[in-house]
Amino acid sequence: MRTPFFYVLSAIFFLSSPPLVAQAADTAPTPTASPANTAAATVPAKDPVFTQEQLDQMLAPIALYPDPLLAQVLMASTYPGEVAEAVTWSKAHPDAKGDDAVKQVANQPWDPSVQALVAFPQVLATLGQDPVWVQRLGDAFLAQPDDLMNGVQRLRRQAQAAGNLQSNQYQNVTIQNAAPPPPASTATTTTQAPAQAPASSTSTIIIQPADPQVVYVPTYNPTTTYGTWAYPASPPAYYPPPPAYYPGQALMAGLAFGTGVAIVGALWGECDWGNNDVDIDVNRYNNINANNRITNNQNKWQHNAAHRNGVPYRDNRSREQYGRQLGGASQRQAYRGDNAQRAQARENARSSMDRHGIERPATSNLEARDRAREAQSRASAGNRMQAEADRPKAADRPRAADRSQNTARNTRENQQSRVQQPRNQANQTNQRAQTRQAAQNRQASPAVNRGSARNNAFAGARSPSQANLQANRGRASQASFQRPNASRAAGHQISRPSGAARSRGGRR
Repeated sequence: MRTPFFYVLSAIFFLSSPPLVAQAADTAPTPTASPANTAAATVPAKDPVFTQEQLDQMLAPIALYPDPLLAQVLMASTYPGEVAEAVTWSKAHPDAKGDDAVKQVANQPWDPSVQALVAFPQVLATLGQDPVWVQRLGDAFLAQPDDLMNGVQRLRRQAQAAGNLQSNQYQNVTIQNAAPPPPASTATTTTQAPAQAPASSTSTIIIQPADPQVVYVPTYNPTTTYGTWAYPASPPAYYPPPPAYYPGQALMAGLAFGTGVAIVGALWGECDWGNNDVDIDVNRYNNINANNRITNNQNKWQHNAAHRNGVPYRDNRSREQYGRQLGGASQRQAYRGDNAQRAQARENARSSMDRHGIERPATSNLEARDRAREAQSRASAGNRMQAEADRPKAADRPRAADRSQNTARNTRENQQSRVQQPRNQANQTNQRAQTRQAAQNRQASPAVNRGSARNNAFAGARSPSQANLQANRGRASQASFQRPNASRAAGHQISRPSGAARSRGGRR
């Protein structure tokens, strides 16, 4: 009896165990599966380049343009350098507009989207007021096309709610109701700025010219056209066009319309609101761009990085996608000999140089420049040290100064001696001549002054003839002095005795 009872218990246990295992299998993964799903659901997308506030601010001046013109502006804004050149050309040709202006710039090296804008000089006048705004607009269209197109629709709904967007003789405004977007996209759209449209937020507002052959470019003040601005700290910019393009300013519900521009093929782009990109009317494109035709398959606009003209892209994704790289760029290293065998050989050579105490060569231009700068700094430091070593010490400076002063003094003395030497020779010559003259005088009259002092009162006693001669000369001088002035002026001759009487004495 015990054995069947044991089997019965075993069978009961066996039959009851699978539900428990299944229940455990159902309950155990539950706490692990939900974090994984939560993590997958909460993985953040790529950080946007511009916030919704920034997008609305930059889109406000052009969001109410007709769809074909808006598409041309968005495409051309991705080439800010060429837009600036088109602005300059339009200023130099103020009367050029429409298809004729586009044909005049057919030979310009611009993208066709930029060439199409010269048909609307008032638009280029607006874009030319802020080149930075144009570049930011193009960067936003390349990096965030969905956010940008959604921002245009959001602003249009705001203008319609404020009563400033409606159909008239210049434009047709239509509303297309679309199916609600998926919950994920809805959550992404509503997580940023508050919704401002009183109507359905899923509707699409389309603006088309009332006459397909004539386009009227509206002008308006963004600070008032959209009603109460949602971001008071970041109001939109207002770029008023020149008044010449809007004579009379036909005001229609907050929008001013000027003179229409007649076109046939200048506008060949169209906004695709379902895919948030730009479609191309191939026929109109080929009619106006005879030198750059496209096929029917090229009906979607693609950014051409060749017309970027060196303007950098703002985000990494655009740089990677539109960076100009030639075909086969990834295989260039193989052509340069960068393979495993040559790399191992270079490493062996560097190791051998290290063993022999030889500095390794630079492996890059940056390293070579760093080494060159370091060598120049060492050389300049060595030159400074050598200059300091050659400079005399403080204790030797007085001696050096004395030596320099003595050298200068000797130089001056030598110069003076060279100058005085001719003078001394001349003086010596004069002295010798005077000595010889005195000797001759003494020889001529040896008895005059020999043995007696000069100016002696008894000198006349020894030489009576000399004494008489001096006495006669004195008397003649006295007589001449006493002679009247008249006789002297008349020039009378005065006779003097040829011989004076001898006397034993005389007056001096």
